[in-house]
Amino acid sequence: MFELLKTEDRARRGRFVCPHGEVQTPVFMNVGTQAAIKGGVSAIDLKEVGCQVELSNTYHLHLRPGDEVVKTMGGLHQFMNWDGPILTDSGGFQVFSLSGLRKITEEGVTFASHLDGRRIFMGPEESMRIQANLGSDIAMAFDECVENPAPYEYVKQSCERTLRWLARCKVEHDHQKTLPDAVNPNQMLFGINQGGTYADLRVWHMKETANIECDGYAIGGLAVGEETQVMYDIIDAVEPHMPKEKPRYLMGVGTPSNLIEAVFRGVDFFDCVMPARNARHGKLYTWEGALNIKNEKYKTDGRPIDPVCQCPVCKSFSRSYLRHLFASGEMLAMRLAVLHNLYFYNSLMQRIRDSLDEGSFSAFRAEYSQKLALKI
Repeated sequence: MFELLKTEDRARRGRFVCPHGEVQTPVFMNVGTQAAIKGGVSAIDLKEVGCQVELSNTYHLHLRPGDEVVKTMGGLHQFMNWDGPILTDSGGFQVFSLSGLRKITEEGVTFASHLDGRRIFMGPEESMRIQANLGSDIAMAFDECVENPAPYEYVKQSCERTLRWLARCKVEHDHQKTLPDAVNPNQMLFGINQGGTYADLRVWHMKETANIECDGYAIGGLAVGEETQVMYDIIDAVEPHMPKEKPRYLMGVGTPSNLIEAVFRGVDFFDCVMPARNARHGKLYTWEGALNIKNEKYKTDGRPIDPVCQCPVCKSFSRSYLRHLFASGEMLAMRLAVLHNLYFYNSLMQRIRDSLDEGSFSAFRAEYSQKLALKI
């Protein structure tokens, strides 16, 4: 399922095979929360911007249209017309973000739907059943994502509970794959490391999590308010204890610089809403840093967003036109901006992979890690 092709210090170049195709790693997964990329981008567009893996959200699809509906329609791949790999997150992050609307017990979480307020229960078994109905290639274990900072003793108890939940996820996940009507009988399961910003809890939890056989392992609960260097320090602490023969996934991260720095620290998989969300507000990424296309100075700028970019937007439209679309409130503005940013992120990962193939990742990091954090 996962083959480590090459390393450069801790950075890893790999190949991941799952039911719906082969993934070259390191990889950035494009986030289609409700089986669509916000900004008017479809699964067909994802092919054009170089997407390898699409990510959808268990919580949102359970509420609407309902995972049983998706199963009836043949699973998420058929439903959204995407034939490549799909990862579904467990719903844990969304549930736990509803801090005033949920109650946690050993069995799971009772929460109020953000749509209509109805009470819903979700635990490890429910999350596995929902993800089985969706038929994704990778299902994420149900975990608790605590806020940063949180009291040490609470985080410790949460880690212990998340570990018990993973064991239950494993049992239910294995069961779901044996059912005669399983949408994807070869679905994989990734476990999740938690522990807040406490390095000792992170290390303990990772060691214990690795004792439960999963197809991959993720670091969750970061990029939720802590300083960037704290996130890097936690990755540094956890990485030595992650199984080397399994893919490693840093959840919800991040900026272009974050991706480069996390690859440097041994991470293989990434996802984040940032490129699409920022695009919808006019923040666009280039190889010289980020720009705000709404600025007055682009009013008569005939250049593409990035002169070296080969995305369909940069090949056809000017900064001036993009600025006009935003100023006019045209929906096309968001669509074109999102297409560009997703292409940039996927191209960034391709260049990272190329540099690892060539043994020049260290030089790539030195040139671009700080540059891509600049604002033009």
